[in-house]
Amino acid sequence: MSSAGRTALTVDDDPGARLIIRAILEQAGYRVEEEAVSMQVMPRLARERFDLVLLDIMMPGLDGLQLCRAIRAQGEYDGIKVVMVTAKPYEFDRQRAIQFGADACFVKPIDPRTLLDGLERVFEDAMQLRFWGVRGTLPVPGPHTLRYGGNTNCISLHLSKGPFFIFDAGSGIRNLSDHLLAARKFPLHAKLLLSHPHWDHINGLPFFVPLYIKGNEFEICCAAQNDITTRMMISDQMDGVYFPIKIKEFSSRVYFRDLDGTPWEVGHGAKVFTMLLNHSGRCLGYRVEYGGRKVAYITDQELPEADQPGYNPACEQNLLRFVAEVEVLIMDATYTSAEYDLKRGWGHSSARQAADLAHRAGVKTLCLHHHDPDQTDDGIDDKLAEARQHLEKLGSVTRCLAPAEGDTLTV
Repeated sequence: MSSAGRTALTVDDDPGARLIIRAILEQAGYRVEEEAVSMQVMPRLARERFDLVLLDIMMPGLDGLQLCRAIRAQGEYDGIKVVMVTAKPYEFDRQRAIQFGADACFVKPIDPRTLLDGLERVFEDAMQLRFWGVRGTLPVPGPHTLRYGGNTNCISLHLSKGPFFIFDAGSGIRNLSDHLLAARKFPLHAKLLLSHPHWDHINGLPFFVPLYIKGNEFEICCAAQNDITTRMMISDQMDGVYFPIKIKEFSSRVYFRDLDGTPWEVGHGAKVFTMLLNHSGRCLGYRVEYGGRKVAYITDQELPEADQPGYNPACEQNLLRFVAEVEVLIMDATYTSAEYDLKRGWGHSSARQAADLAHRAGVKTLCLHHHDPDQTDDGIDDKLAEARQHLEKLGSVTRCLAPAEGDTLTV
């Protein structure tokens, strides 16, 4: 359903707040009704149909949380989307709203674009991937990398209810930083999932401006490198010698988590799974599950074939199970087949190998990622064509893409 066909009820004892929300929604095509008295909401829902109810938290009589719980207690209202609109910026209140059954929570003063984009995600109940950096090894700006971009690994994953995920913090995270600042998407609560601490995966972290904004909250996750914890890895990168600003300058709340392979329930129906990859050091692959859909992020990973040194059938089967039937697989496809023949043992895979894995695992969409810095845009086109030809030869139904910086994929 488009917004033009939706009906909304905005509930707030502040007439100015109701007026602002009404104007935003009506401009987007909603039919909007207002209610100033919270005690009248349940009787109205019994006699009128609404697709969306927007509730202020702080209201006399029944507050927004109580109303949300009352709506969710009635089975006939399961199809109604309920969102909170509040002047309270606290994470506790946002979490309570979600626990009580809210589909989202927005903080006043309301930014029109943020509200409308958020509501679209609520109605889609989608997982939204956006690519901010797709290269590996090191950034390669220049005239030959304009179409796909020259920044290193960074991808965001936005869930309609769950947390905001960021995969890796290469130089592409600066693009994400600029986007968040321009959209004023604060306060921000995010989980940064680092695959490993090689430079191309963490070199943009000190330039991620939201880390320096009070009120934001981040959990930085990675596999400990034996005796080196995630906190130590980030702190050492910013020790004053390699970068002039230390992590104590972060104004946001930052937590660190050493992942050990245990499945992790992050709330709101979202789960994170990890596995160790075939790459130098302790490198993690991630799978995020939400609403019956799965997204996997596998970089960096080498896929030796059965006739090659280093082939391990048990590891291969573990990886196949890990990515089985995911909706989207973001996969290391650093080389062409010819390049891989010259760079075996470097910890990366070819586009043909990635395509073969995706087909065998029943992957819906394969995204080629972590492109070699020597490859031009035309070279990535050739690699994409190679992967697609291989899938066609296999008779595969897997779709294959090579996302560029800024591309969005909705799952």
